[in-house]
Amino acid sequence: MSNEEKFENAKDKLGGQAKEGLGKLTGDKEAETEGQAEQGKADLKDKAQDARDTVKGAAEGMFGNKDKTD
Repeated sequence: MSNEEKFENAKDKLGGQAKEGLGKLTGDKEAETEGQAEQGKADLKDKAQDARDTVKGAAEGMFGNKDKTD
């Protein structure tokens, strides 16, 4: 996962936590739910990217890294 993707996912998760917290503080159930949903989306993006990285690593292990020039 690139640093940019990690940063975006962390930013989305933090934003979701803030929205959820604000919703709890103000009693706004809609904002609270939206915040939870944003956190869930960020978690799913992390998991999907981790899975892609795992598959890419396995493929490189099996077939070698075609991008490398040793």
